[in-house]
Amino acid sequence: MIESIGGLTGLSGMAPSLQLRPPQGSGPAAKVSAAGQADFAAALKAAADRAVNTLQTAETVSMQAMLGEANIQQVVDKVMEAERTLSTALAIRNKLIAAWQEISRMQI
Repeated sequence: MIESIGGLTGLSGMAPSLQLRPPQGSGPAAKVSAAGQADFAAALKAAADRAVNTLQTAETVSMQAMLGEANIQQVVDKVMEAERTLSTALAIRNKLIAAWQEISRMQI
């Protein structure tokens, strides 16, 4: 079975030399606090958890169909939903990697 995704603490090890500092000044960027960063991580984790739950549901319905407890229409619906979820998750991952690569190419 598919296991749930743990915390995003592994992301902090991707660039140990990168130290983020809160913005200075009084502009709109200065109003973003550490809570904003935590909110993004929480939203990303929640989206990943929902994706895992969708994949687990598709797997469960598929197993039920093999036992004769679910009809084919339910299986097709859940598997197609899982496929869309996985495609979306891969697209998001690819965008995050591309953004990280772009940031790493910036000259300081």
